[in-house]
Amino acid sequence: MSLRHRNTGYPEPAVSDGEDTPIVKCQHRRWRSVFAAIYSARIFVSLYKKIINKKQILRSLSYIALDVHDSDSSDDRLPSLSVDQKTLTEVVREKSLGTLSKLGGVKQIAASLETDEKDGISTNEADLAHRVDVFGANRYQKPPKKSFFSFVYEAFKDTTIIILLVCAVLSLGFGIKQHGITDGGYDGGSIIIAVFLIVAVSAVSNFKQNRQFEKLSKESRDIKVEVVRDGRRQFISVFEVVVGDVVCLKIGDQIPADGLFLDGHSLKVDESSMTGESDHVEINGSNNPFVLSGTKVTNGFGSMLVTSVGMNTAWGKMMSSINSELDEETPLQARLNKLTSAIGKIGLAVAVLVLAVLLIRYFTGNTKDDQGNREYIRGKTKFDSMMNSVVEIISAAITIVVVAIPEGLPLAVTLTLAYSMKQMMADHAMVRKLSACETMGSATTICTDKTGTLTLNEMKVTEFWLGKELMGSISSEIAPNVHKLLQQAVALNTTGT
Repeated sequence: MSLRHRNTGYPEPAVSDGEDTPIVKCQHRRWRSVFAAIYSARIFVSLYKKIINKKQILRSLSYIALDVHDSDSSDDRLPSLSVDQKTLTEVVREKSLGTLSKLGGVKQIAASLETDEKDGISTNEADLAHRVDVFGANRYQKPPKKSFFSFVYEAFKDTTIIILLVCAVLSLGFGIKQHGITDGGYDGGSIIIAVFLIVAVSAVSNFKQNRQFEKLSKESRDIKVEVVRDGRRQFISVFEVVVGDVVCLKIGDQIPADGLFLDGHSLKVDESSMTGESDHVEINGSNNPFVLSGTKVTNGFGSMLVTSVGMNTAWGKMMSSINSELDEETPLQARLNKLTSAIGKIGLAVAVLVLAVLLIRYFTGNTKDDQGNREYIRGKTKFDSMMNSVVEIISAAITIVVVAIPEGLPLAVTLTLAYSMKQMMADHAMVRKLSACETMGSATTICTDKTGTLTLNEMKVTEFWLGKELMGSISSEIAPNVHKLLQQAVALNTTGT
C-alpha cells in the first residue's frame, strides 16, 4: 500500500506491512536533504549580502565625514585680500571715480576684500587678526604720555619760582655769612622749602588732572558702531572696526573709517570737519560713493564698505597731529596769573629801587650805626664791614621781592577747582576741563541738540492708526491674516534692529 504526500517539510509518514516494521521511502529522504542544503545556502547568501551592504554604508558615512572635515578646514583659511592698502587709501582720499572704475567698482573691491555686501565678513578671530595685520587697526597715534617729572620741570620753569629760588639762595648765602650757619639759614631755608612744596603740590595736581582727562577722553572716543558680520547686525567698539567691514549708518552717527557707499537712501553727511564746507554732501553709488571718517551723518541711512582705518585715513593723520595735552588755563586762573605777574613786577621794581637808594645812602655816608657813627667812610671802613652792610641791604631788597609775590594764590585756586571736580564726580558729573566749573557757574541759558543728546535717538511706536481708526487693543473688523501681513510688512520695511 503506498501513499503520495506533498512535500511540506514535515516528517514522512511511515507505512506498516502488518508486522509493525516501518518502511520509509529513500528518495523522499534524499529530496529533503537537497532542499535543506539549498535553503541553508540561500540563508547564508542572504546574511552575507546584508553584512556586505552594512560595510558599504559604514564606508560611505566615513567618507562623508571626511568631506565635512575638509570643508570646515577650508573655512579656516585666511582671506587672500588681493588689493593693497595704498590703492584703497588713494581712491577714497582723492575721490577718484576713474580709479574706482579701473578697479572694477565697489562690488569688485568688496570681492577683493572677500566681503559679502549683505552678510559682511566672518567673525572668525583668525580672519579679523589677519585683516588687522595687513591693513592696520582703527587706532590713532597719540603723543607719548607726560611723566610726573615733566610736570615738575614745567613748574620749575615758572618765572616766579625762578625768582624765588634765586632770592632763597642769596638769602641763604648772605644769612650764613652774616649770622652763621645756625641762625643765618632760617630765612633762605624756609623760602626753599616753601618753593619745593609749591612745586610738588602743583605737579601732583596737574599730573592727576592730566591722567583723569586722558581717561575721560578714552571713554568718550570708545563709541559703539553697528556692523554686519556673518549676516547678523551687531554693535562693536569703534577700535574693533577692520577693513572689509560693512558698517550700518543712520542719522547722528559719526563715520568710524574711510569707505565706499554700498546701499542706502537719501544719505547725507556733514564734511565740515574735513573740508570746512558747511553744506551737507549727498552720498550715492553713482556720483559720490566716497565716505570719509570723522564726518557725521545728517540725513538718511545706508551701509558702507570700510577701506581704510586708523592712520591710513585723513582723519587719523589730522587727529595724530593734534596735541591733546591739557595745558590751557581757566579764565579765572589766567586773570590770577596776570595779577600775580603784575604784583611780582611791581615788587621787583620796588625792591630794585629800595636797593639802589640804600646802596647810594650807604656809600655816600648817610647811614649811621647804633652809636651814631657813619657806617661807611671812604678809605677807612674795612672790607668785611662793608660787605656785611651790603649783604644786609641786599637781604632787605630780597625780602621785599619774596613778600610781594603771591605765589600761593593760583595754587589755591587750582586745588579748589580740582577738589570741586572730585566732588562732582561723586554725583556722576564728569568735568573734563577746569574752566567748566567756573563757566557753568555763570551760565543762564544752555543751547543743545535734542536728538542723541537729550534723547536716546531711538524711535518707538506708541500708537498706530489705519485710516481713521486707532488700532489698539480693541478688536478690529480687519481680517487676522491682513493684520499679520501688515505686521510683517512693517517689520521688513525698517532700518531698525
